[in-house]
Amino acid sequence: MDFVHLHTHSDYSILDGAITIQKLVNRAVDLGMPAVALTDHGNMFGAIEFYQSAKKAGIKPIIGEEFYVAPGSRFTREAARDSGEEVAYHLILLAKNNAGYKNLMKLSSIGYTEGFYYKPRIDMEVLEKYSEGIIAASACISGQIPVNILKGKIKEARELAGRYKELFGKDSFYLEMQYHGLKEQEIVNRELVKMSAELDIPLIASNDAHYVNREDAYSHEVLL
Repeated sequence: MDFVHLHTHSDYSILDGAITIQKLVNRAVDLGMPAVALTDHGNMFGAIEFYQSAKKAGIKPIIGEEFYVAPGSRFTREAARDSGEEVAYHLILLAKNNAGYKNLMKLSSIGYTEGFYYKPRIDMEVLEKYSEGIIAASACISGQIPVNILKGKIKEARELAGRYKELFGKDSFYLEMQYHGLKEQEIVNRELVKMSAELDIPLIASNDAHYVNREDAYSHEVLL
């Protein structure tokens, strides 16, 4: 069975990702993968380099970003941390065509020019405006759906999942499962499986890759 990484961070995820674009592409080729995605934190700075490298290597480049989504309006600047609310939640967005690529660029720019507060943030308003041509996934345990699950807010998590399904379309929103030995991921994954069946939202498995080889773990820890 083919496996394609849909959640990867290059060194354009500043001080967080330890993968150079070429190393990412080379590793995908070595493993016989037909495609690979690039989803850096809050930016698309590596998109062109990634696209050119992947095309040259003969694999399909999937351009994306791990966006930061404000809990309310992107314009709100209150100290949300004091209330226990997150400043921003993670959301994976991938371009499925040229219109989606243009919308990703627009959303990414808005995050910096309008929504920046600790992070370059977008919100539901602009997601609804620029959702064409985009595939979305619920992201890691820092996504709003997983965070709600971990807080015991199952109803809120399901309502948000339903809203994303309606926004992006039945075939363009996925519940994202990850497992790196974390208890929190076990809790989230169990609920995502139930949510998938009950809300008819498909599941994907991703690895939240920040380095390419197991032996790079220590170097990545030093980087952090």
